[in-house]
Order: sequence, then C-alpha cells, then structure tokens
Amino acid sequence: MSNLIQNRSELVFCYDVKDINPNGDPADENKPRIDEESNTNLVTDTRLKRTIRDYLYDYKGYNGKNGKDIFVREVIYDKENEYIKTAHQRAGDFDEAKDEILEKCIDIRLFGGAIPLGSKSSSIKLTGPVQFRMGRSLNDIDMRYLKGTGAFASKKKATQKTFRDEYILPYSLINFYGVINENAAKTTKLTESDIDELIEAMWMGTKNLITRSKIGHMPRFLLKVSYKKKGFHIGDLEKYLDIKVKNNLNEMDIRDVDDYIFKIDKLINILSDNKDKIKNVEYKIDDRLELDMDIPSDWQKLEI
Repeated sequence: MSNLIQNRSELVFCYDVKDINPNGDPADENKPRIDEESNTNLVTDTRLKRTIRDYLYDYKGYNGKNGKDIFVREVIYDKENEYIKTAHQRAGDFDEAKDEILEKCIDIRLFGGAIPLGSKSSSIKLTGPVQFRMGRSLNDIDMRYLKGTGAFASKKKATQKTFRDEYILPYSLINFYGVINENAAKTTKLTESDIDELIEAMWMGTKNLITRSKIGHMPRFLLKVSYKKKGFHIGDLEKYLDIKVKNNLNEMDIRDVDDYIFKIDKLINILSDNKDKIKNVEYKIDDRLELDMDIPSDWQKLEI
C-alpha cells in the first residue's frame, strides 16, 4: 500500500433526521437514545460506522470481490438455514492471516478490531486510527410516541391486524466528532485513499439511509482539519458549533433546517488561532444550511 497516513486529522460531521428514530436503545423499548440531563439525542459511534460500512459494501465494491472486503458484516455460511458466520468463522475466510485481512478489509484499516485466531481465547487486537465519539444533537429534542397498525394479522386466521408502537424525533441535528490518529494508522496500514473513501461514505452513506425506519437522514456539514505539527490536534472541535433558532422558536419546536442559523464563528476563530499548526481545512456544506459567517477563503471544498 502507498500513501500511508502521515498527519493527524480531526473530523466534524453534522446530519439531521426528521420524523424517525435515528438510533434505538434496545434496553429501553428501542426508544431514541436520550441524555435526560441535557434533553439531547445521542447516536452511537457504532451506528455511524455501520452507515459507513454499508455504503462501502453497497456502492464502492467492498463486497468480498477483487481483493476488497468489509470484515464486520453478515455473511451467510448455511444458505438453507441462513446461519450468520461468527467472528471466528469470518477470520477463517482469510486463513486468520492479519496481513491479508488488513490488505482486503477497509473497515479494519479504519476502525481496527479484534481478529479471532484458532483458539477461542486468542485474538489480535488492532486499535483503529479513526475514532468517533458518540454523536449528540445540537438542539433540544421532543420525542413523540406513535401507535399504528401493521400490515399483517398477529396469528393465522386472525382478522385483526397487529399494532405497532414506535418513538420518533420530529427533528434532531446530530453532531459527531472524530480523530484520525497517524500513529495507529501505521499498524493498520491506513492510506489517504482509505480516508477519501471514509469521507465519501460518511456523507453519501447518510444520504442513502432510505429504509422505512431510516429515511429522513440528510448530511448538512462535514469538516476535516489536517495538521502539520506532529502529535498535535486542537481537540473537541464539535464544541465550537452551535445553532441560533429563528423566529423566537424554542429548540424543541425545530422541525426543519430552515428554522435556525448554523453558527461556525467560534470554530473559525479557534482554527485561525492555530493556523500555524494546520496543514489544511476541507469542508462540505449542504445548500440549505444557513451559516452565520462566510466560509474562509483558504478552506478547500471536499469533492464528494
């Protein structure tokens, strides 16, 4: 592999959801994950990584062919019974060879993982160069309960249809933060091309969440800050973003991206204060997102 990652980078990614459950909590009736202290919506990093993996598998050819694969995915090994392979069986697809897994599986190069070996208690642990925090909404949320009917009866010969309970969020603007660690990248052999695939998958993968339970996702803001000073990053860049609600609305009354202004003034200031340590700043912004300031002229548009 060529063009191994040499510099540390930070990522900030914001997307919104409307009238859906962005990430249910199986321990709480599959309700949207809520931080009750701040009344904000939480989305796990695992959910974002799944979005990325699914896009790379469905659209970018990482499907087990031509030397490109996703390690963490459902693979059926008994078509008659549709049994899903365990992690040990999945590792067996690559003869438990770490180098082969790293060469073929982009998700291991990005996120790391534990690769099981022959012994059930033995595994190779790889720290992922790309780490995301749990996403958190920038707005207070207003969770709603819905009850509806299903399309099928609950039992054979029954005439009454089943009922469906679900919890949704009318609107949530979810803010993710991540770091690309150049030191861990050496171990997983992460390349610049892999990061290009990651960036595309974050944006386009979110846009392509169009199943019944997930339709309503829209990417709004993506930022990648790459540093030239070794071992340095500002940190907490997502904390420098905020929203200003229009028309005297309460944040819980937000229903669309048109209801607020996206504030990047603090973000611009902190990046300006550290410009001598920054290699470049790249970004993508949805056309409907209204900013409080113009994008600095030295920021570069991401071609996605």
